[in-house]
Amino acid sequence: MTTLPLPMVPNDTAPVSTPGSDPAGPRSLWPATTTERLPGEVLVGGVALSEIAEGHGTPVYVLDEAEVRGRCRAYRAAFPEAEIHYAAKAFLCRALAHWVEEEGLGLDACSAGEAELAVTTGFPADRILLHGNAKSPQDLAIALRLGVGRIVVDTSAEIARIAAAAVGSGGRQKVMVRVTPGISAGGHRKIRTGSDDQKFGLSLRGGHAEQAIARVLEQPRLELTGLHCHLGSQITDVGPYLVAVRRLVGLMARVRDTHGIALPELDLGGGHGIAYRPGDPTLDPARLAAGIRTALAESCAAAALPVPRLIIEPGRAVVGPAGVAVYRVLAVKRTPGRTYVAVDGGMSDNPRPALYGVRYAPRLIGRHSPADAECVTVVGRHCEAGDILAEDVPLPADTHPGDLLAVPVAGAYHLAMASLYNLVGRPPVVAVLDGRSRVLVRRETLEDLRARDVGL
Repeated sequence: MTTLPLPMVPNDTAPVSTPGSDPAGPRSLWPATTTERLPGEVLVGGVALSEIAEGHGTPVYVLDEAEVRGRCRAYRAAFPEAEIHYAAKAFLCRALAHWVEEEGLGLDACSAGEAELAVTTGFPADRILLHGNAKSPQDLAIALRLGVGRIVVDTSAEIARIAAAAVGSGGRQKVMVRVTPGISAGGHRKIRTGSDDQKFGLSLRGGHAEQAIARVLEQPRLELTGLHCHLGSQITDVGPYLVAVRRLVGLMARVRDTHGIALPELDLGGGHGIAYRPGDPTLDPARLAAGIRTALAESCAAAALPVPRLIIEPGRAVVGPAGVAVYRVLAVKRTPGRTYVAVDGGMSDNPRPALYGVRYAPRLIGRHSPADAECVTVVGRHCEAGDILAEDVPLPADTHPGDLLAVPVAGAYHLAMASLYNLVGRPPVVAVLDGRSRVLVRRETLEDLRARDVGL
């Protein structure tokens, strides 16, 4: 088999990336195993995407196991002294939990559902961190029953609830306090979580974080291990993380001075930006690690504090570039101002363009087209004018119904945020590795939808 560089858009013949490398850079948006056996015949993990589409139907999500594992290893290499927790909210299934556990990562869970799925597949509960701005009594009860390693306190009201639940479980629960450091960072205002005017965490301003810390320390059933913060998502600049380090170390110094304890852990969350289109900026883990390491050492030295153990929570940066979504074209509509290419998925399996205006770079697969590119808008099948998957993108002018389109960088926040809008079942997830494929999550069927509707 002859392998060729995979073009991202017409006339872009940059070579593919290596696992864990900067996925935007001068290289590729696609998994490192991506090849092109013949013009238009795209393979990921040694398996042709067109064969997966024929065998499993469309839409279908393809997840490259080697890329996921490679990105886990890249984070461990960049942060050898830190705990790396995969952020399950990006996407979670049993196989993925198994992969990240084998690669030595912990898990950052946002609900009892995420935590229990991981534990029931063999993930060590003590390597799970649970957070969320409004944990239900069920979330806390299940987390304590499972024995999760840490629970992140997000509001003052949670402190007594966690302590009471810990008494019921007969244990002493490790907790962290989520601090809002007053930093605005992230790719869209809806995914910025480090500023004061949003729902997460306890603000440094007005002493809210310090008051919560004092209350935790008063609870004999709670063990405060450190501070937590998460600035937002799709951050491509190291700077905000360095500001967060300095502010949180300052808070640690005040805790030491007031309560006589040096907190041993500092969790800086995730939110590391990746590329969705050629030329998009990214945040390189090695560069981030170097900056954080220096800022943490300098800040702790200035405050006469021991350097705390660092915790990092990448999610999108681990699984996003490992995923490819494959759709089949259903219709092509040319209007006086625009050409619409409609596919058999849409906002029910990827709501991110509608939510955040995210832009993708789809390409034609399964056949070679000699036609020139034209600017089109790829839309979904749903009864919503905002059901747009990719706006103003180049596709061959002869794109027609029956063709296959592949969208790279589709591993994060697609199925994790999927809905049942128009009662269109959610697509399957198919893993590829070394020329073999297997279903990780099966397609949701009409029978599944009927089975949940028990009202008659």
